[in-house]
Amino acid sequence: MTKTELKEFLDEKAAYYNRPKFLETDPIRIPHRFTHKEDIEIAGFLTATIAWGNRKSIINNATSLMERMGNSPYDFILSHSEEELERAMNGFVHRTFNETDAKYFIKALKNIYLKHGGMEAVFASDATDSTLQTAIHSFKKVFFELPHEKRTEKHVSDPLKGSAAKRINMFLRWMVRNDNKGVDFGIWKQLSPSQLSCPLDVHSGNVARKLKLLKKKQNDAKALQELDRSLRKLDPLDPVKYDFALFGLGVFENF
Repeated sequence: MTKTELKEFLDEKAAYYNRPKFLETDPIRIPHRFTHKEDIEIAGFLTATIAWGNRKSIINNATSLMERMGNSPYDFILSHSEEELERAMNGFVHRTFNETDAKYFIKALKNIYLKHGGMEAVFASDATDSTLQTAIHSFKKVFFELPHEKRTEKHVSDPLKGSAAKRINMFLRWMVRNDNKGVDFGIWKQLSPSQLSCPLDVHSGNVARKLKLLKKKQNDAKALQELDRSLRKLDPLDPVKYDFALFGLGVFENF
């Protein structure tokens, strides 16, 4: 397949999967329940944080998280008391993410909104023209500046320590991309789609290797950089639209 043929093939697949029909089974359906910016980004961040494993389980547990916050995540984060937080998150668990982690995440988000101007401002403060991976590293430092249990840190990946940071790159795609297709939100205006990196997981990685977009065998930060370079050659302004193609080919077509 020539580069032109590859681009045409991936553009077609991206357009096919980038539509609301596919929201039915995707975790992004959770933030789509909300209309206010802060509710959308909080619901998106918490949902992306637990987005590993069975997708039905992810959606069910993300729904539970929203219900525990009275389906008003921003209001809950800003106004909860210690007792309300304890009661709301008591017994929550998704795989290794438990109530201890959930309670810290709520406190950390409150700190970010009250002391740092919100999540968008934190990510934008250390973004470069070409990547948001250093911004993710800086976000993690701000996120864990309150007292916390060490175990909770594993739930926010750090690209500068070798992680592909799949879930947080997925969250950033949701917030930054805006192509009016009804899937990604595009509510963060301080960042550009050209800075995004593809959420690299087993599905997108395997398809990318078969299409010779990626040679590296392990799905880590270096593989993500390699995939970034390949996708930016196909579309430098919106490289991560190809996440829809790679994921769709892997999950729905067993490519």
